[in-house]
Order: sequence, then C-alpha cells, then structure tokens
Amino acid sequence: MREQVVLMEDINKSFPGVHALSGCHFDLNAGEVHALVGENGAGKSTLMKILAGIYKKDSGKILYKGKEVDFSAPKEAQDAGIGMIHQELNLIPHLTVAENIFIGKEFVKGIFIDQKAINRETQKLLETLNIDINPETKVRDLTVAKQQMVEIAKALSYNSDVIIMDEPTAALTESEIDELFQFIKDLKSKNCGVIYISHRIEEVFDISDRVTVMRDGQYVATLNTSETNKDEIIRLMVGRVIYEQPKEQSAVPEDAPIVLKVENLCSKDVKNVSFELRKGEILGFAGLLGSGRTETARLIFGADPKEGGEIFVKGVKVEINSPQDAVANGIGYLSEDRKRFGLALGLSVRENVTLASLDNYVDKGFIDSKKEMEVTNDYVKKLNIKTPSIEQLVMNLSGGNQQKAVMAKWLIKNSDILIFDEPTRGIDVGAKSEIYKLIIDLTKEGKSIIVISSELPEILRLSDRILVMCEGVNTGILDIAEADQEVIMKCATSIK
Repeated sequence: MREQVVLMEDINKSFPGVHALSGCHFDLNAGEVHALVGENGAGKSTLMKILAGIYKKDSGKILYKGKEVDFSAPKEAQDAGIGMIHQELNLIPHLTVAENIFIGKEFVKGIFIDQKAINRETQKLLETLNIDINPETKVRDLTVAKQQMVEIAKALSYNSDVIIMDEPTAALTESEIDELFQFIKDLKSKNCGVIYISHRIEEVFDISDRVTVMRDGQYVATLNTSETNKDEIIRLMVGRVIYEQPKEQSAVPEDAPIVLKVENLCSKDVKNVSFELRKGEILGFAGLLGSGRTETARLIFGADPKEGGEIFVKGVKVEINSPQDAVANGIGYLSEDRKRFGLALGLSVRENVTLASLDNYVDKGFIDSKKEMEVTNDYVKKLNIKTPSIEQLVMNLSGGNQQKAVMAKWLIKNSDILIFDEPTRGIDVGAKSEIYKLIIDLTKEGKSIIVISSELPEILRLSDRILVMCEGVNTGILDIAEADQEVIMKCATSIK
C-alpha cells in the first residue's frame, strides 16, 4: 500500500461573483500519477493552486504527509516539497534560462550572484531531463515548447516530493512528450507523487494510475485508470456524450470563389509557400513543431516581415506589412499564444472582445457603452464564455474561456478570412466540441478559415483540404477524402 502524501477534504473557494469550488476532495499517494480532469472552469487549476499556496481556501482541510497544512504563499509549499508547473507560462522573458530556473535560490560568491555556478547547475539539470537548451539563452528567444520545458525543469529543481503539472504537454511535440513521460516514470520510481492535469484524455490513460473527475467546481469521482475508459471519463466530465468523427468529404463547392491566394511567400523560416483558400472553406495547416505553419500565418497577417511573395484577397493584390493592413483587408488572426498576443489581461472581457472593432462603437468622440455591452453579451452567450460578468478581468477567466474571448474579438470584427492558430490548445473536450461547431457554422455563413493544429484528429475533423509543411516548405495539399494520419505524417516528415 502506497503512503498517502496529500489529502484535501471539503475544500471550498469563492471569488467575487464565482463559487469556484464546493466541497472538493482529492488525494495523492507517493509514487503514483493521479490525473485530474474536467471541463474548463471545472475548478482543477483552482484546487491545485490552493495546494501550491497560490490561493487561500475558504474552508476545508489539507493534510500533507499526515500533518495539517495551510500554505499562505507558493514559497511555503515549495519549501515543503510541492512544485507546480503552470498551464500559462510563468517565466521572465528577459532573463536567461538559468536565471529563471534558479530565481530566488541563486548561488552567491560574496555579495555577488555566481552566474557560472547557476549556469553549471542548470546545464546538469537540463542534461538529466534530456533538454537541449543553452542555459544562457534568453527565455524570450525560445519557442513556446522550449519555454514549457524550462517550466518543467524549474519545478523539478526544487527536489519536490509532489509535482503538479497543469497541461504540461500543450505545446510539446510527440518526441518531447515521450521524453516527459519517461521522466515522469523516473519520478514515480523515486517515490515522487505527480498530479497531472490534462485535457488530452489519451495522455491520462498513457501515464496515470488514477483519475479524478471534476465538474462545475465539484468533485465527481475517482477511478482506477485501468478500470475505466475514455467514454466514461468524458461522460463524467461533461454530463453528456461527445461524438467527434473525421470529415469524410469537402463541404466546399468546386466553383466556390477564391478569397485568399498566396504565391511564393518567403521569409527566413518560410520557403515559397503557395496556396488558395475558397469561400466557406476550412483549410487545415498540418506539420510538426517548427515546420513553418505559424510563421506562414504571421506573414499573411503582417506580424512578421516577408522577404518575397504576393498575397491576393478576393482577386486583388494587397500589400500587408502590418496587422492593421491585414485587418483592413478582412483578415483576423487568433494567435497560438493568447496570453502574449491575443489578450490585454488587465482589461475586462468587454474591453477585450470589442478591442479590434472599437471604431464601430464610437459616437461623436465617445464610446456607446450600451451598444458595446449589447454585442459583448451576445457573444458571451453565443460562445458560452463562463464569466460572472462582462466586466470581469479577462486574466481571471480559465484558459479555455480566455481563448473564447479572443475568438469573440475577431467574430465581432466580422472578418471574412479567419486564421485560428491552435484554437483548442488547453481546452477540454466539451469546449472543443463547441468550438468545432462554431468554426463549421462560420463557414456556413460564408467565412473562410485557416486552422493550424498540432492535433491530427482535429485537422481531420475540421478540414476540407489540408496543407502540410516540413521545414518551411509546403510538402503537400490533400483533399480531406484522401487524407489520413499516415499520409499527413509522411508529408510532414519529408521535403519534396
């Protein structure tokens, strides 16, 4: 019988206007991986932030290694041996990898920080994790995936007995996920307990011993992973059955007009990419991390400078040198990094979703607050954004509801061409289903959509055609009727 290291009983927590947790239970044994699942807003992250000392519980009891605890700050939990890897990156961009990992526990020589020692110890830690990153690299110069690996290394640097991982694989490649899972197995062998929060149900079955389900801020059930299945977990999470089948044929008429044409688009990361997007079409962008998918989208949106190539919108050649140019030509872009590029975290839901179309609500130099509130309330309802009020700061929403707020911004702007980069990253299966339906409904209204996704089932579920990239090169454009995961991966791993 494994030793119980964490027991949380009858945990309650409220925020202004939101009863986030009600009578929640969770326990963790040494040397096990206990998965925690539920829809966005179910309370998973809130419960774990209480354990990690980030939030204070309103009531309830927490036992850690048999003793009652009530951490009032993250450092108290870290010092006790509880580390947390956050869903949203929690790094300081202008500092190096080493400085981020050892912040608050630096080596000193006299009165000065011993930078060489910090770099040396970071290198040892990264090698242990098989992470190929220079300790002296500034975090801002790393990809999202590499930043996530730094987060993992930072949490593990505390020699924790309990590691909380909140969506740790959201930005990782398959090979990086394999490395992470191997490391988690190593942690288990050393009697470390791992709490694993994930929306990827397949991962839960790959890595966990037990799984606890939450819904609407309440505990639902705890099951042995080996004794349950994906359908049961999803049913417990959402209270309904979710069906997601691949699309079998394109829904776009052959004579549908071309709304976006890209010819020989080039930059340092993109090499002569050409394609067409038709009215009402969903064009999937597939490829491995670093293949140039996002870089191509950013060139189209004017977020990065292009070195060559032409862009045509509805048959007219356009010059797009900035996001303002793209928006003026009816192109909207939902970034893969919503926190950095998609949201103003210190503003309200209302202010965020109307930000791109604020000119529409100005009358004689003043914002028409009534009109602005009406359209915001409409889209909060349409997209099922869970928020106590449209005046709630967007930083206080769950990750999935933040993503919906970014989508609402471009829908309100009424862009005809929409680029969705990883639209369901960090979003649960129930919310994914809602977003899939929304994307398909938009095409029925005549919108044309590019969907970039690292999840092949998602690409196959949504796309009418699929553009595959490898190392900045377009290696294939597939009709959905001829596409499957094997064909896509062949194109994604080979240059023509």
